[in-house]
Amino acid sequence: MLDADQRTALCAWIGRTLEAGTVTLDDIRPLTGGSIQENWMLRCRVDGGERGFVLRKDAPATIASSRSRSEEFHIMRAAFAAGVRVPEPVGFCADPSVVGAPFALIGLVSGVGLGPRVVKDTSLGGDRAALAEQLGRELARTHGILRAGSPGAPADDLAFLGVPEPDPALAEIRTLRANLDGIGAVRPALEWGLRWAELHAPPCPEPVLVHRDFRTGNYMVDAEGLTAILDWEFAGWGDPVQDIGWFCAACWRFGRPDLEAGGIAPRAAFYRGYEAESGRGIDPEAVRYWEVMAHLRWAVIALEQGHRHVSGQETSLELALTGRMAPELEAAILRETAPERWGAR
Repeated sequence: MLDADQRTALCAWIGRTLEAGTVTLDDIRPLTGGSIQENWMLRCRVDGGERGFVLRKDAPATIASSRSRSEEFHIMRAAFAAGVRVPEPVGFCADPSVVGAPFALIGLVSGVGLGPRVVKDTSLGGDRAALAEQLGRELARTHGILRAGSPGAPADDLAFLGVPEPDPALAEIRTLRANLDGIGAVRPALEWGLRWAELHAPPCPEPVLVHRDFRTGNYMVDAEGLTAILDWEFAGWGDPVQDIGWFCAACWRFGRPDLEAGGIAPRAAFYRGYEAESGRGIDPEAVRYWEVMAHLRWAVIALEQGHRHVSGQETSLELALTGRMAPELEAAILRETAPERWGAR
């Protein structure tokens, strides 16, 4: 919690950022649901009017593939400028003296984001097929964001993303292996899966900006439908099919394996929205490959989350339990990569 001096400094920073006369902080409290970063809900009075914000800063420990809050903020700003339904990026503060660490401030959006609840509570999200179709459209808009300096690119400079890899699948495999090595994890089933992924990697005609965590649990809905796409900390250049496979992977259906689009609808509705907005067809075999990769990547992230706990950097029952998900994901990977399913190669 912030002390009195930090509250004063935060109000002053918000005032400067919004060019407001007076800002008072009525309420601040932690938000649940963010498994990697720290999120705080703020209720403020800005020049007499009520405003809600989310303050997002680094947790005590993080994982290797997560971007800094500054980079995530700039990606969100590019997405916002491109018309993707994201919370308003209000400002970024690099001065750690304000709240103890650099932070991003974004607009507070109403709705529910918890994946299991979104899947099970059909009073949320409106018509589920329409929701899946809209999510496909939002993903296609994300994939339409071009590199800084390219014709039609947003005003934000995304140069920190670097040059796109020509073979995103192979680059992803290298990253996953490095992340496993970084925490000293020895997992034969994952090594099998990564070698299988090397042998079956599809070509990528044109890398785009991918969200890399586009799934149920990372968007918010109310009774009417979609309100926001969240959590852009993994975004970067990649294969657009990666996001489609991640959204449709069995590990993100939350108990509804029959609803292949994120546990909310048949995948045809999601595909329909994506293809209509992007003008590109979807290759089912490429999606199938990236669904296997989704299980590989989620298994590595789960192990990294567990390592945050066992290393003593951030004691957390949630992190410890997340690490225990890896064996189930490994079993799924072995089933999905069985030679009889894909043929020897």
